[in-house]
Amino acid sequence: MTFYEKELNKICSIVYSNKGQINTAIGIRNYIENNYDAKLNLDLLSRIHFISKYHLLRLFKKYYGQTPRQYLIDKRIVKSKEKLKNGMSVTETCFDVGFDSLGSFSTLFKTKTGKSPSEYLKEQLSRST
Repeated sequence: MTFYEKELNKICSIVYSNKGQINTAIGIRNYIENNYDAKLNLDLLSRIHFISKYHLLRLFKKYYGQTPRQYLIDKRIVKSKEKLKNGMSVTETCFDVGFDSLGSFSTLFKTKTGKSPSEYLKEQLSRST
């Protein structure tokens, strides 16, 4: 084993010291990815992964730099942009990606993208023609 391989193994053992935690964080992220349109909350995620919701919150933030809720919102915004590009209406998109309120969807969308959903939709429609 070369010097660099030894150093790399040493770094990996420090950074990835707890594979169980990493697998739990990845499992939570994968669950959010596959169920972004459902009603998700910390209680549900913690029950699914058999972990305290507070520990889940700390783990997810440690490995992904944001809370599960922030990650979920980002995922929903990305999916809503895709649906708007495909010509789906703002209201249909809002409920299809899992938001409960058109107002909160519009506010979050504008905060994340700098444009309201209707402005984004108009822009996408004008580009396609």
